Parts: sequence; C-alpha cells; structure tokens
Amino acid sequence: MAEICEYEGDYYSRFWKGRDYEDLAERIALRKLLPPAGERLIELGAGFGRLADLYAGYGQVVLLDYSKSMLRQAQERLGGDERYVYVAASLYELPFVDALFETAVTVRVLHHVRDIPRALGEIRRTLAPGGAYVLEYANKRHLKAILRYLLRRQSWSPFSPEPYEFVALNYDFHPAWMATRLREAGFAIEEELAVSFFRIPFLKRLISPRLLAALDGLLQGPMAPLKLAPSVFVRARAGKEAPQAQGFFRCPSCHGTDLVEASDALTCRGCGRRWAIDDGIYDFKEPIP
Repeated sequence: MAEICEYEGDYYSRFWKGRDYEDLAERIALRKLLPPAGERLIELGAGFGRLADLYAGYGQVVLLDYSKSMLRQAQERLGGDERYVYVAASLYELPFVDALFETAVTVRVLHHVRDIPRALGEIRRTLAPGGAYVLEYANKRHLKAILRYLLRRQSWSPFSPEPYEFVALNYDFHPAWMATRLREAGFAIEEELAVSFFRIPFLKRLISPRLLAALDGLLQGPMAPLKLAPSVFVRARAGKEAPQAQGFFRCPSCHGTDLVEASDALTCRGCGRRWAIDDGIYDFKEPIP
C-alpha cells in the first residue's frame, strides 16, 4: 500500500486560525475556475469541509478524506444536508465507478502525495467525459525560493524539475513537471492562476485579510504565466473518450461494481468483502474483518 499522509485525530481546522487571507485568496481562485453548477462534484482531501459552501450549485457533493475524524468534523459543520456524501478512502484507490463525476477538486492535497501519476490516474478515471478537474499544488519555483537559491541561502534548486520533499510527505512541484504529469494522465490544461502572493507574516499583521485577498485576486490571472506565487491553481479537462458511469461505488479490493448496501455496511458481491458505514461515513480504508 502506498504511504499516505495521516491526519486522523488531527484537528486541522485549528491550522486555519490566523490564515483568513489564505482562505479568502483560495476562495477567489476557486470561484474563477470552478464550474458553478452541475450534477455531481467530488472534493478529494476535503478535510473538515472548509470549502463546501462553494459547491452550492451541485446536486450531489462527495467529500472524501482519508481521515474519518476530519469527515466527522465536516458532518458537524454541514448538518443534515442530504446533498453531501462522506467517504473515507485512499486517493490511490478511489471507491467509485468510472466517469462518475462532472467536477473534481483538490486543494492543499497534492503536496502530500508521493505518487502523483497514480493519483491523477484515479481522478481521471472517475471523471466524466469532458469533466473539470480544479487542482492546487505547492509551487517549487516561487519567488522566495528563487531569491534564497540565488543568494545561496538554500541548497536545492527551484529550477530543477523533480519534486522537492522538504519534510516527510510534503512536496513542492515544478510547474512544468506538474503540467507534464497532467497531460500524461489525460488532462488538458485550460486555465492557471497564481495564488497567495502575500503569504508574509508582517504584511498579514499590517493589512486586513480582505484587502490582501482582494489584491491577490487582481494578480492571480495576470501573474499566472510567471508562476512566482507559492500556490498554483489549475483547471484541467478530462478527455472525452471515457465511458458513461454505471452505478456509484466500486470495490477497492476487486474493482467490482455490484455492491449491496445495508444500514451498517456495503457488501461486494464479487469478492464478498464488506465495507463499513459508520454513522453516515462510507469507510473504504479497510474491509470489515
């Protein structure tokens, strides 16, 4: 099994205290790139549902995360809205049939992914023909890294194409490297934005988050070709050769699509494995013994 960055039990919402500017800037970027409405959207690595309010135009929203405790927080925040489906699963083995979603979103997720080609392949598989994939990745070639490298304050080069793992399971990516991986997975890049120009402590102390975010929003498009911001947001399109969706869930073990749902579990008729339904969360991390 591929190594996964584990946030189980981690109260990630605390991370966002004092980061209002970053949250607002990312929302501006998502509103620019996200198709405003559709039948079905999935956010992969949804955490505690920070961005769920942006998906109001979708008939069904799947919030997927590896951490059940994070999904529990999302349930508490979002209440009993039946549009939301909560799924605990690995990004490397998505428990969904092919071509299920019109739109997929990953924000602050890919920097924890070691095997990017495998993850992108799974996202591509579950997107409908022509589906939109809106993603964010941590930019290796941002301005601060370039200046530090030129001043010999850091040893690694921001210009080299390979991902840089600055701590375990935390990666920065070169834009050209990421663009190549997207093309290899069957995506065509439509639009890119550079985001979070002002992620600097003294600026955040001096200037209100809303003003900083508004300034960021003005720069996101014009500065995108330079790729100098810490985050890059992308809207890509899946190719149109994928089949139409048949069913909903797919067994992570045998890839069978004939799953029978009861109150406490899904049972795969193909291999007999059972996957727990834990108080509204579909748990595909491990089958029930």
